[in-house]
Amino acid sequence: MPLNIVRNDITKMKVDAIVNAANSALRMGGGVCGAIFRAAGAEQLQKACNEIGECAVGEAVITDAFNLNAKYIIHTVGPIWREGTKNEAQLLASCYKNSLKLAAEHKCKSIAFPVISSGIYGYPKREALQIAVSTISEFLLDNEMDVTIVVFDQQAVSLSEKLFHSIQQFIDDHYEEELESLNIRRGEFEHYQVYSEDILEKEEEIQYDNKARSLEDVLNQLDETFSERLLRLIDEKGKTDVETYKKANIDRRLFSKIKKKRDYTPQKKTVLAFAIALELNIDETIDLLSTAGYTLSNSRKFDLIIKYFIEQKNYNIFEINEALFTFEQELLGA
Repeated sequence: MPLNIVRNDITKMKVDAIVNAANSALRMGGGVCGAIFRAAGAEQLQKACNEIGECAVGEAVITDAFNLNAKYIIHTVGPIWREGTKNEAQLLASCYKNSLKLAAEHKCKSIAFPVISSGIYGYPKREALQIAVSTISEFLLDNEMDVTIVVFDQQAVSLSEKLFHSIQQFIDDHYEEELESLNIRRGEFEHYQVYSEDILEKEEEIQYDNKARSLEDVLNQLDETFSERLLRLIDEKGKTDVETYKKANIDRRLFSKIKKKRDYTPQKKTVLAFAIALELNIDETIDLLSTAGYTLSNSRKFDLIIKYFIEQKNYNIFEINEALFTFEQELLGA
């Protein structure tokens, strides 16, 4: 899962490296910093930090993780929000870049970040998250690592008010209760029943007139599998395998499994992640879903949010995942 967003306590994450939103003196502080110190063992972690001394804003240093479920703690110092007048965006991006660089140098395969500077340092949460996502996603284009952004509450991820209301309106306009979506009233049902009986009679006549097909004949009529359809679409869209699975926010190992196993059946969110990566329209997306036994339904908010973004021709999977997270739905890809 290359980039994921979860609501959790970062000290509980089982990863190779946990990132601490530190202060320049590398002293135990409040918020995330204080929680990490306490969970790791304040005395021994402070001793390790004292040996380093200090860390400049935008830079990162590394220590052992001691009592945490991790190998390392990477300490990075985020900027204090000054209304955007003191190069805060570039400094915040540097926090993520330098932390990821350290993690790669220490051969970490997984890392968990808080949303740096969005607490007592006052950086607006939405802008802080956008910088985190864009910087991490850029790193993942050339590197393999499982990266998780850990938020403590739902409010830490907030869509723009305009986008939120636009998605909510789309859901309200299209959402249907399962029975309502069938749109079968009593009279329509009776008509459908008569129509179905006519079809059955015709099918019986055809079966009587023609020799029944063997199971082997039926199996020989199988359509493309999901794996076959996906690989064909990648070629038709002029994409590379690496470009596709990275844009889909899919792990390389999972893509390799899909490619090697002709009859592999992925999760629905995985299929949709590839549909977004390949920038498929609604009809193409439904066709790809059908190869894995899925479809899009107006009775699921998850499906409607995906349909909204496809209809808007917005194929930014990280923005889609922010929306899914805001509406408490599972995320694509990761």
